[in-house]
Amino acid sequence: MSGQAVADIGLIGLAVMGQNLILNMADHGFTVCAYNRTTSKVDAFLDNEAKGKAIVGAHSIEELCSKLKRPRRVMLLVKAGAAVDSFIEQLLPFLEKGDIIIDGGNSHYPDTNRRCDYLAEKGILFVGSGVSGGEEGARTGPSLMPGGAKDAWPHLKDIFQSCAAQTDGEPCCDWVGDQGAGHYVKMVHNGIEYGDMQLICEAYDMLKRGVGLTNQEIADVFEKWNNGVLDSFLIEITRDILKFTDDDGTPLVEKIMDTAGQKGTGKWTAINALDLGMPVTLIGEAVFSRCLSSIREERGRASERLAGPVIDKFSGDKAKIIDQMEQALYASKIISYAQGFMLMREAAKAYGWTLNNAGIALMWRGGCIIRSAFLGDITNAYKKNADLENLLFDDFFHAAIEKAQPSWRQVVAQGALWGIPTPAFSTALSFFDGYRAKRLPANLLQAQRDYFGAHTFRILPEFASEKYPIDTDIHVNWTGRGGNVSASTYDA
Repeated sequence: MSGQAVADIGLIGLAVMGQNLILNMADHGFTVCAYNRTTSKVDAFLDNEAKGKAIVGAHSIEELCSKLKRPRRVMLLVKAGAAVDSFIEQLLPFLEKGDIIIDGGNSHYPDTNRRCDYLAEKGILFVGSGVSGGEEGARTGPSLMPGGAKDAWPHLKDIFQSCAAQTDGEPCCDWVGDQGAGHYVKMVHNGIEYGDMQLICEAYDMLKRGVGLTNQEIADVFEKWNNGVLDSFLIEITRDILKFTDDDGTPLVEKIMDTAGQKGTGKWTAINALDLGMPVTLIGEAVFSRCLSSIREERGRASERLAGPVIDKFSGDKAKIIDQMEQALYASKIISYAQGFMLMREAAKAYGWTLNNAGIALMWRGGCIIRSAFLGDITNAYKKNADLENLLFDDFFHAAIEKAQPSWRQVVAQGALWGIPTPAFSTALSFFDGYRAKRLPANLLQAQRDYFGAHTFRILPEFASEKYPIDTDIHVNWTGRGGNVSASTYDA
């Protein structure tokens, strides 16, 4: 190998995120070695954005590794999937025991689990780190969520925490947990992001089609909301988007096709919630709403054939319904985050991780897409009680939901009366009502399952008897024609 070990960390992948993170690291006093498969990008970067900074280049993986101080730290910011595995294999011949590979892409956490195990056998420490904040966050301070081989953390802590966003003097970065825990938490972050965006879009739709506000008036509403309980990056950028006009003076947002894209992280969250049997309903509805938007031509045909309510010109109190919508959005957001933390709690049990909920909320307070003042309240709730069973049990959030309830119910009802879809608002309220119900109609559902499929049921303790013993799977011959053999059972 040629080259002198001068760099504190190497970074592979010079797309916008990679370049900005390198510049961020250099600004914080670390020497970075940059490499890209297309090596001309390395030269262009060194001659332009990186000029005069503590950044060196490499034209091969071997040269990159030769320029790194020990233990070597190499961060990958490449497309998730096969590219990550390919670069790992290219790096291995030039690494030695105790060196560190960090995957900073949006990898699926089971892939990170596999890579941790595979590299541990070779003595290499693997870290999967969520990186959130987009290109601006990468440059000025992202939220970083590292997990994997914990022995790597002392060698990464200074670099990561220096470059991360800072909130109230604390870095939006801490060690998350073993194996794929970092990428798991980033996955849930992205799922919550889907939910936040869907809720905002539903509020926009109701304000526009229902209340009849112009884009500028809606932008003014979001401006006001951003100074209250909804203070957040997504509310702020929505305000800016609604104010943005094209060259012809019309709002650009009106010209954008109403078909939403997705890269899979929201879907992964919803699928994982189903796998773990957790009712993360709002993220699921947000994913399905994007799916519904994608069948645009079919929706066009449906719009001509399927009638709904005619929305008359709004004659009510605009200020009142805007205030109600703010409360409905806030309450639904609380539910979404409560569901997200329920999912992470269950994942920690299922996968043997120890997750610090207060630390996760703090990591999300700055730098990332879902950053908001609201996350400070979540941080405080888990700092107050690390074993908090549910966010809704915290005094602050309990009071907030109680205050918001009347407005929340009014907004969901009004959406139904107008014929304006509110899947995220509605599912949040349905979850809340289901969660607070001491009894649900699942007793009838279990009876149905036992009737047609001998799937058994359990009896309530107060009705236990010799005929119906407690904690026992019971099958009844409902018709007199069936047998007494029951099907096997499993927990959803």
